Amino acid sequence: MTETAARYTLLEKILLYALLTLMAVIIAFPLYQAVVTSLATDSEVSTYPPTIIPKNFNTENFTSALNAAPIGRFLVNSLIQASLVTLSHLVLASLAAYAFAFIDFKFKNFFFVLFLSTMMIPWEATIIPNYLAITSRTPLPFCSDNEIFVGVLQFIKGINVINFTVDPAKPLCAFTFKDTYLGLTLPYFATAFGTFLVRQFFMSIPKDLHDAATIDGCSRLRFLTTIAVPLARPALGTLAVYSFLNTYNQYLWPLLVTNAKDMRTVQIGMAMLRDQERLQFNLVMAGVVLISIPTVILFIIGNRQLIRGLTAGAVKG
Repeated sequence: MTETAARYTLLEKILLYALLTLMAVIIAFPLYQAVVTSLATDSEVSTYPPTIIPKNFNTENFTSALNAAPIGRFLVNSLIQASLVTLSHLVLASLAAYAFAFIDFKFKNFFFVLFLSTMMIPWEATIIPNYLAITSRTPLPFCSDNEIFVGVLQFIKGINVINFTVDPAKPLCAFTFKDTYLGLTLPYFATAFGTFLVRQFFMSIPKDLHDAATIDGCSRLRFLTTIAVPLARPALGTLAVYSFLNTYNQYLWPLLVTNAKDMRTVQIGMAMLRDQERLQFNLVMAGVVLISIPTVILFIIGNRQLIRGLTAGAVKG
């Protein structure tokens, strides 16, 4: 390598790292400003130009935010909702992807394309049927006469899985999924995108490996759990982060299917931090920082798997 070529290579590296640093600052600045605002006093928030470097660390904003709204309860609801959806995506996507990748049956490609075509249906087209299915009251005849059955329903209602009422005038009770964790998660249990992602990763596993395992007496479930899933950890990690963040950031669906305050999620609960007379940005930003902690922890934990899943197949060899 000549001296001129080496000089250009060094210059290209300097420019590249400078560009990456600038992009990192642009991306991280909103989060930094949110943290600074959450630690600012009322007078500092009102100053112009805005404060870039905090002068005082006013941690009372976090206490005020927790007192203004039950953010802890909202966090628990959002974590349960996102965890249930993520778990269902990982399980159902793995099972469906295994069937489409390793099991031969008639019209397999047709059903796979049909399954993927559901991704083209806009969410707005399914929101009304999903809402009617979740909020409709399904009658259970003669259940009010059975004390054991009613006791089981009372226990399930206590953990917010279903919601039911008993009519004392009639031997009739009805249940609904409104204001429950199933109501928040049930329409999102299946994922066409996750199935496609995991299936494409399963297709990279040699078919001979599956045939050899089958000849040795390995069942389909055992092959899936002991061979296919461990090899597909990057894809499953990517799917887990993607599903968790998408569900955690939902706003409209939780707003529709929850009326009880103790079933609200963090995105809806943030509105409770707004004062009717004035908007306290430091209080709102304190709530934003609190509800961002789980997503930051998730990204730190799943960062390696996420990068491996996104770059899988990009490099040969």
